[in-house]
Amino acid sequence: MKYDIISFLLLKFKNHKYERMKIAYLLGSLNRGGTETLMLDVFRNAQKNGLDAICIYRKKGVFEDEFLRSDVLMLPLPTGKNIVGYLFRLRKQLKAHKIDVVHAQQPIDALYAKLACLGTSIKIVLTLHGYDYNESRTGARILRNIIRRTHRNIYVSNTQREYYLDKYQLNPDFQQVVYNGISFDKLDFSHQMTTNLRSELKLSPTTLLLGSVGNFNEVRDQITICRFLRLLRENEIDFHFVFAGKRIKALSYLYDNCVEYCIANGLMDFVTFFGVRNDIPSILGQLDAFVYSTDHDTFGIAVVEAMATGIPVFVNDWGVMNEITGYGNYATLYKTKDENDLLREFVLFLQNKNGYQQKAIHQTDLVRLTYSIEKHIELLKKVYSL
Repeated sequence: MKYDIISFLLLKFKNHKYERMKIAYLLGSLNRGGTETLMLDVFRNAQKNGLDAICIYRKKGVFEDEFLRSDVLMLPLPTGKNIVGYLFRLRKQLKAHKIDVVHAQQPIDALYAKLACLGTSIKIVLTLHGYDYNESRTGARILRNIIRRTHRNIYVSNTQREYYLDKYQLNPDFQQVVYNGISFDKLDFSHQMTTNLRSELKLSPTTLLLGSVGNFNEVRDQITICRFLRLLRENEIDFHFVFAGKRIKALSYLYDNCVEYCIANGLMDFVTFFGVRNDIPSILGQLDAFVYSTDHDTFGIAVVEAMATGIPVFVNDWGVMNEITGYGNYATLYKTKDENDLLREFVLFLQNKNGYQQKAIHQTDLVRLTYSIEKHIELLKKVYSL
């Protein structure tokens, strides 16, 4: 009994210590993207999960109205042409709101925060959402400078953490992994949406409805999926495939190459390029299977959402995907960039669709427990308290 009382008091003290902490999140813009989607889910769930936070952002974006309706106070603070002036304005806001921790989502914002907080006790935390493969010379210099000067760095997978530890020779004690979190409420309410894909696409009830979600960028590898679709046609499998993802102007060739490949191989009657869709949860719930291919994702929110929906998922064996699928327990892995191996795995699915579907449904509870937004916030709070 004495031990229980002491444990209770220690836990109460620890929680009280956190409750006095206030977090300022720094965002570059409020445009649609993986980081912004994650932060919007965090903000919407902040109050009920005991997270006392504000957000300071440099640029507006298409998500601004949704952010403004969240639980978190949103403060626009453009950098302007005078960076020194911006740093003083940032410092003033942080002091006015009695901030204990600044959590930056980009290295440049971590650097701004470090300079603005000189001489204070404010901690700087940086989440690295991607790899440094395509950093500009300036971006690489900023990253190398700030990554050793934060209080903690957060990575979205162990695979990503190991990469940075090795490349930058970092102290492992200050490098934490916090998996991205997802608000699964939006998946559970998807049945209330009015989207009916089969009607929209004029498909028969027996046609396999397959799909993938993700913008066409350097992280992903949709062209491997296109090559896989050609193999499906050659094997006379009745299917229709939907790509939900944005054609990015600066990387338009990635989208265009896929479209041109599908035209050249007579696939356009069997493939739909949706572009941006706002009804992804509804789309996922109607798919017979989800297919994904990546070059170097650091996490894969779309893959987790598909697994949490309870549909069979096929994803290549990139290190991060091995990790987030429980090394193939929650999804079917195929060899990276190998459409023939993907076809082999997919044919096994066709031979036992009911078994694959039952396994996918059975794994949803564990997927949701591991990658929930509540779990994400809980782990963030632990990092802030270190």
